[in-house]
Amino acid sequence: MAHDTTTGHHESAVKRIWTVFAILSVVTIVEVALGIIRPAFLEHTSFLAMKLLNWIFIILTLYKAYYITWAFMHMEHETKGLRRAVVWTALFLITYLIFILLTEGDYIYEVYKNGQVAWDF
Repeated sequence: MAHDTTTGHHESAVKRIWTVFAILSVVTIVEVALGIIRPAFLEHTSFLAMKLLNWIFIILTLYKAYYITWAFMHMEHETKGLRRAVVWTALFLITYLIFILLTEGDYIYEVYKNGQVAWDF
């Protein structure tokens, strides 16, 4: 009797592993394909001072980070408060870091572009 319950759990775990593998593989393949192909309409379209293609990469990377946390840290089996504390904090900090880097990078680019500082480094 005990053997039957462990077999069902084992099959479920194997199915879960393949599901996680498939989802992460598809997202990675899409990222690599977009990086190789670099569609012109995504490359020449800007949103919030950055190429739309870069936004897609950021969103897909955040999704992969969230899903890796969800699957490999077994967050789906934890309480709602712990899930929120771990996942939301990480997503907030990553989003804030991206905002700071883009804002400061755009400012520095504009300073160099307008000729206030030379590009000689």
